[in-house]
Amino acid sequence: MTSLIIGASGGIGAALAARLEAQGDAVTRLSRAAGDFDFSQPDSVGDALAALSGPFDRVIVATGKLDGAGHPPEKSLKALTAAALADQFAVNTIGPTLILRELPRLLSRSKPAHVAVLTARVGSIGDNKMGGWYAYRAAKAATNQIVRTAAIELARTHKQACLISYHPGTVATKFTAHYQASHPTVSPDEAAQNLLGVLAGLSVNQSGGFYDWRGDEVAW
Repeated sequence: MTSLIIGASGGIGAALAARLEAQGDAVTRLSRAAGDFDFSQPDSVGDALAALSGPFDRVIVATGKLDGAGHPPEKSLKALTAAALADQFAVNTIGPTLILRELPRLLSRSKPAHVAVLTARVGSIGDNKMGGWYAYRAAKAATNQIVRTAAIELARTHKQACLISYHPGTVATKFTAHYQASHPTVSPDEAAQNLLGVLAGLSVNQSGGFYDWRGDEVAW
């Protein structure tokens, strides 16, 4: 099996890459931290992916950030800033979208392939009971729509590909350091195991869906 992990320097991405390599996969790692691309420079994403030939059996986009332009998630409308909104969309929506743009070239048209884009349950409009976190919620909701739309297009040419949005739960990484006290957490390795288990259980019929770490469908 061949796997492409984008965001491989983060907690979940690094755990995914390590677990896949341990089971014998040939893993290609890309990350902002390693200097492979910069979401503020869109051409750098295309350049990084253009250097890859594929095809990949598994592609996982594990990039993202909680704070927008250095501001924590908003608790009220008055806390919103244009800078935070722009930063959230640049990293959590535009970046993954630029990656998905290259997806048809990176997957086989004749073999099964699984693709997961890590979004978040807070990006669900139907599940929003708490409010707040405006920029992060909006960016993740937008990414869910991109994933859904891309899955429809991909199904026309890649009949065995399954592309999903995925909520990993609260994982004990630097990403969630300020929020772990109020939420149950899992280790990055357990999060990686959960994600790979969910992907293995999905078929092409579930492509375009939004699933959590238990494999349950999440409301849009």
